[in-house]
Amino acid sequence: MLLDLKPLFAGKEASLPVDFSMDLSDLDFSGIKLLKSPVKIVGNVISHAGIVEADFTCRVEVTAPCDRCFKETVKSYSFKISRTLVTNLENEDTDEMTVVSDMKLDLNEFCYDDILLSLPTKFLCSDDCKGLCPTCGQDLNKAMCSCEEKEIDPRLAALAELLKD
Repeated sequence: MLLDLKPLFAGKEASLPVDFSMDLSDLDFSGIKLLKSPVKIVGNVISHAGIVEADFTCRVEVTAPCDRCFKETVKSYSFKISRTLVTNLENEDTDEMTVVSDMKLDLNEFCYDDILLSLPTKFLCSDDCKGLCPTCGQDLNKAMCSCEEKEIDPRLAALAELLKD
């Protein structure tokens, strides 16, 4: 979606509401399509005293296997994107500012990186997920297994024998 910001930079309009959906369902994260439903982006581009600011709230629903037990997990996340929009920069910090030299803002490009960086790096079905037993594969959230609690690395088994006394 392309926004024309000329009226905001010229002071003819005070705000421009934004409400659109961004389809990222074809995005592949290590063979997994995390974003099966569109990302919802709502907010405003506001001009006050010649300064144009973009404030958006993004809502995304992530579908992925739990990193500990592999159970299919669906969670919703919401985060904000806020930046000052300028037509040019001269030796200034660009972290909080976005240059829109042609006074047009491509919302897909503007939000894409922030959406990807805001996604969690670890997906868990619950914060207290116990995962799978590394020996037998039992889902420890459902039942405990009968495997030995502590498996000793075979390379260090001789040292473990010395510690038994």
